Amino acid sequence: MRIHLSALGCRLNEAELEQWAGAFSAAGDQITASAEDADVLVLNTCAVTKEAVRKSRQRVQRLQRTNPEAKMVVSGCYSSLESPEALAELGIDLVVANTDKDNLVPLTRAEFQQPTMPQSATVPAETALFQRNRHRAFIKIQDGCRYRCTFCIVTVARGAERSRSIESLVEEVQALSESGVHEIVLTGVHVGGYGSDLDTNLHNLVTALVSDTDIARIRFASVEPWDLSPDFFTLFNNPRVLPHMHLPLQSGSDTVLRRMARRCKTGDFRELTERLRAQVPDFNITSDIIVGFPGETEAEWHESIEFIDSMDFGHLHIFSYSEREGTKAATLPNPVPKPLRAKRSKALHALASNQKHRVLNKMLELAKDQSPLVLWERGEEQPDGQFKHWGYTPNYLKVCTTSKQDLANQVLPTQLTGIEDGVLTGSVDHNNSN
Repeated sequence: MRIHLSALGCRLNEAELEQWAGAFSAAGDQITASAEDADVLVLNTCAVTKEAVRKSRQRVQRLQRTNPEAKMVVSGCYSSLESPEALAELGIDLVVANTDKDNLVPLTRAEFQQPTMPQSATVPAETALFQRNRHRAFIKIQDGCRYRCTFCIVTVARGAERSRSIESLVEEVQALSESGVHEIVLTGVHVGGYGSDLDTNLHNLVTALVSDTDIARIRFASVEPWDLSPDFFTLFNNPRVLPHMHLPLQSGSDTVLRRMARRCKTGDFRELTERLRAQVPDFNITSDIIVGFPGETEAEWHESIEFIDSMDFGHLHIFSYSEREGTKAATLPNPVPKPLRAKRSKALHALASNQKHRVLNKMLELAKDQSPLVLWERGEEQPDGQFKHWGYTPNYLKVCTTSKQDLANQVLPTQLTGIEDGVLTGSVDHNNSN
């Protein structure tokens, strides 16, 4: 079968897509980037906000219009939370619950094709990543969350925490390394809680990946700023563990954080970031902020802005609060008027832009006497025959360069030369590579 895979939402959805791509390829199916050419369309949906629900429904309908002859398979949070009647109206051929995601490939093949593996199934699973023009592999290490932040619907959709064994993850990562993948991103719903059900933790997992695999670069996806073991920070002594963390703050006001049922106060967050930056001078911290949470007063908003401005985040994902049915936050009193949410969001975007510029300028200063190793991910051939490439430094700052060669999936020393449109520019040393 020809399989087209797509996802909405978080990196965990993308990690699951990569697992499915590998499993379909190993079973002898072909991954296609074109929905028009597919026999089966697989969509991993999202429901984190009302807008995500709307986009999930739209994506289903768009895929069906693009290829009405193909079978439609849907999984993810939207399909888990939506009623069977609503899903039936969309004409979906197969719905795979979040709890059955690990079995999506055999379930799909059993539904639409003979489930036995053909003799021609010789394509190694790892090549599916490159077939999808991706060069950084997302690794799902766990699913579910034991906490109940008042704004979050994902814990309802994903269920209890379930961690994968260290042995299975080591095996997967080593196979990726042997196939030519240089960088992995550890992802999950509650990454910091990895191993809570297996009597282990995130530190032990990363230590095993460093000692028992050859993967060159290990990165973290979003990690809640709590539940990290005391020895976690020592991981960054190894240059293979990259100096960047996405730590969702959500608000810079402790009273708002309390209404959100967050388990980290601003003082704890500051202490955590200071420890990381003391460990590595160019450590980059990015974050999420929700603007206009129910009851957010003018005083709380200014308190939040002040704290955020002191953090020097490399990037902020800014969300204007959106009521989500099924969450406790949707029942809280004193909703912030939508025009005021928009005004505060605009102000925070301006602050975030200034912060990012400061971080980029600091990186230019730190990199004067060194050339950071950039993983070049993709390129666009220009009319003059050269390639315009984008990549990321170890601390996850985006870099752009122009090269006579296709640099995709190469890790190369890169001299940082400037900043253009909020992105670092660089010059590649073609004579050295990792």
